[in-house]
Amino acid sequence: MASMIFTRQLIDLSHTVEHGLITYKGLPAPIICDFLSREQSKQHYAPGTQFQIGKIEMVANTGTYLDSPFHRYEDGKDLSELELTSLADLDGVVIRAKREGLSAIDADAFESVELRGKAVLIHTGWDLHWRTDKYFEGHPFLTKDAAQFLTDEGAALVGIDSYNIDDTGDLSRPAHSILLGAGIPVVEHMRGLDQAPAGGFRFFAVPVKLKGMGTFPVRAFAIVE
Repeated sequence: MASMIFTRQLIDLSHTVEHGLITYKGLPAPIICDFLSREQSKQHYAPGTQFQIGKIEMVANTGTYLDSPFHRYEDGKDLSELELTSLADLDGVVIRAKREGLSAIDADAFESVELRGKAVLIHTGWDLHWRTDKYFEGHPFLTKDAAQFLTDEGAALVGIDSYNIDDTGDLSRPAHSILLGAGIPVVEHMRGLDQAPAGGFRFFAVPVKLKGMGTFPVRAFAIVE
């Protein structure tokens, strides 16, 4: 009997956070610098030994980030209260919602797909415009009905490779309100979903375990066996 070889692929679904990066229009870019430079550290260690201690000043909504219920609701779970089971080793499914000239993604995009207990990742292709002015305007988003459908069908997490999971012109933010109100974490500003299969992978998006914060960058990735 010929031996079977199983391969494992890791797919990075996150943008790089770097000095000066504008993720969301109107929010400041991160400032990344040395707190202790390698040159400065030489005086503290033996000859030939040096370290760098970095410093970052950053709003939470930077790069690819995860929203917990606390982001929207004062009494919702913050980042430190989210169970690892809601963020890591989730069964994933990718929904192909890349439609030229169509921004609103409605509930019909998710019909005939098993969603219960899954990380539902919405591939719009909008990450192509990352770090351009076009990224901020006319982006794809979920309708209120789509968010309610995902909630009713028992999605465990919802991610999107777009500027916002909501229409930024709708100040009631229905997608955030419905999903986070149901305790479903949201990952925004993803990338590389064109490289992920439609299903059959495990998904991870784990932020720092921070008390009193609702949002923080993640290193989102998929494992495909």
